[in-house]
Amino acid sequence: MPQQHSRLYLRPVNALDADDLFRIYGDPATNTFNPAGPYPDIDHARNVLARWLSHWETYGFGDWAISLKDNPERIIGFGGLSISSYADISINNLGYRFATESWGKGLATEFANYAVSYGFGEIKLPEISAVVRANHMASQKVLKNAGLRYIGNIHDVKNAPASMLFTLTHAEWDKKSE
Repeated sequence: MPQQHSRLYLRPVNALDADDLFRIYGDPATNTFNPAGPYPDIDHARNVLARWLSHWETYGFGDWAISLKDNPERIIGFGGLSISSYADISINNLGYRFATESWGKGLATEFANYAVSYGFGEIKLPEISAVVRANHMASQKVLKNAGLRYIGNIHDVKNAPASMLFTLTHAEWDKKSE
C-alpha cells in the first residue's frame, strides 16, 4: 500500500523499478561517498531489486520507491528499512539515495523522519541504525535530524575505511515523542 507523507509519495518497490534504480544508483554523482561505486549495469540493478523484493516478501517491510506527491510517476529516490548484516552484526538499516535533482530540498530529512516513525510506530523495530561515510556530512546531518546518534565505526565495504554507525533505539524514540 503506498504511503503518503508531507511532500513525499512512497510505495514498495516493484519489478518495474529497475531502470529508475539504475538511473539513480548508477549515477557517479550519487555515489560520491560510496566506496563501492555506482552500479555497473542494469543487470546489477535488477539483482539488487530482486533482493529488495525478496526482503518485502520475507519481512513485510523494505525499500520504497520515492517520488513527490505532485508527480508520483517520477521516481526521485529509493530508501527504506532493511535487515542488513555487516561482518558479525545484523542491523535494521535505514538507507536512502536520491537523484541529484532532489538534493538540497530537505527531502532526505523528511524521508528519514518518516522511515524512523514507521519503523518504530508501525513495525515495532527495537532499534534503527544507519551506516554513513565519515566524510558525508550532509547524510550525517539527516541522520542526526531523524534522532540517530553516532555510536561507533563499522566495516561495511571490504578494503575500505570503516564507516560511522548511527543508531536510535525504540525506547529513546519513545522518550523524544512524549
